[in-house]
Amino acid sequence: MLTVNLSDEDRWKKYNNFSPLVSIFKKFHPLNAEIEKRINQHTFPVSYKKNKYLVSPVDRNKFLFLIVKGVVRGFIKDGSNEITTWIAKENEVIGTIRNLWIEGDSEEYLQALEDVDLIAIPHVLSEFLYENFPEANIVGRKMMELYYRSAEERAYLCRISSAEKRYKRFLVSFPGLINRVSLKHIASFLAIRLETLSRIRAKI
Repeated sequence: MLTVNLSDEDRWKKYNNFSPLVSIFKKFHPLNAEIEKRINQHTFPVSYKKNKYLVSPVDRNKFLFLIVKGVVRGFIKDGSNEITTWIAKENEVIGTIRNLWIEGDSEEYLQALEDVDLIAIPHVLSEFLYENFPEANIVGRKMMELYYRSAEERAYLCRISSAEKRYKRFLVSFPGLINRVSLKHIASFLAIRLETLSRIRAKI
């Protein structure tokens, strides 16, 4: 379980004394001082080693996470098979989507594919900001637009009939991941066999 001492003044020293989430939000809309204060008070940094789970189905997840450093994937299990549903890197906000902001179980796993540094964002903080600050709703809407487009792109990728075209689309849509993510996870994300992906890469 993630815990934090809210009186710890050293929490943000390595981040110029404020939560990196503030800078991310400001890219979408200016923030007032009260929003910044609450973000600094109620978010906190966490780190996970490569291959560790941030969240698994046994957890009752109460957080979103901003990736400050590293790569994380989301996946579900189909029997003994793991199906990678998304891969995210620095400056993206991630979480278990199937039970986002609602009480309920999720089949999703979140796994660090590199050593990762994250900012934990409690769901209760998100809800409070939405309910009390119009600026937060503007930021939330603009961020959701980005993530909806990303989700649409993932859905489109899975429907391209040619495995080679699927891989080429991945290189364009998700630049920078090919050298950071193992081929088995990329193959799973693209719904193709690892052997097929290796042949495609050798070909092109």
